[in-house]
Order: sequence, then C-alpha cells, then structure tokens
Amino acid sequence: MTLPNFLVADNTDMPDEIFIIHTAFPRFAWSVNRDEVEWMDELEGEEEDLITEIANLLDAAEAFYEREMTRHEKELSV
Repeated sequence: MTLPNFLVADNTDMPDEIFIIHTAFPRFAWSVNRDEVEWMDELEGEEEDLITEIANLLDAAEAFYEREMTRHEKELSV
C-alpha cells in the first residue's frame, strides 16, 4: 500500500482537535489547534540542517492542511 505523505486525522476522544500526520521519515503528528508537534522518529544530524528540515516539513504540513480545508469547504458549498 502506498500512503500519501500527509493525512488529516481526528478522534472522538479529542473532538476539538485536528491532526496532520506525516507518514514518511521523520514521522510526526501536528496538532493544528494547539500548534504542537509529536515526533515519532528520532531526529539526527547537524542542528542547523535539522532546523531547516523541520521548518520545511511544518510549512509543507500547513500548506497541506490549508489545501484540504479549502477543498472541504468547496465540497460543502456545492
């Protein structure tokens, strides 16, 4: 099975939360509402490189979230 790099997730135990899950290395879950990230993989490397990689991943996660919400809003308005 091929998974997309990002998934939108929710859970009835946390009804006010929306999560973006990054399925590729390094895997993480980003709580959109609380703006918190939980890393599932150990991050290794030079600090400066890690900061750049993390910033790029979080920018991509935010762009994915915004795109998905725009698509969802368009579906609701049809």
